[in-house]
Amino acid sequence: QVQLAESGGGLVQAGGSLRLSCAASGRILSISTMGWYRQAPGKQRELVAAVTRDGTRNYADSVKGRFTISRDNAKKTVYLQMNSLKPEDTAVYYCNVGGILGVDLIRRSDTYWGQGIQVTVSS
Repeated sequence: QVQLAESGGGLVQAGGSLRLSCAASGRILSISTMGWYRQAPGKQRELVAAVTRDGTRNYADSVKGRFTISRDNAKKTVYLQMNSLKPEDTAVYYCNVGGILGVDLIRRSDTYWGQGIQVTVSS
């Protein structure tokens, strides 16, 4: 069983910054991909940023240059540093992990989602 614990959301004024964290726990040896998605009211969930175990990063065009994703493999934690926040960044942000290698040396095909954390940017 894999659990994801998200933290760091909240309310911030436009131009401000927030840092999201997501820590994975369970019988995990390693995680291939860790990322963040977001879903605004009335919109589909979309990829914000993702990072592979070797450090390859992928960003949505709308956040390039403002958001930075990073991970600590030893802590099984992924971070999302969000700078220059805009009202259109307001959404529920979800942590997502995939390609988990368990302590039983079996790689899971499932992806796992956090419960979601609210980020609200006021104008």
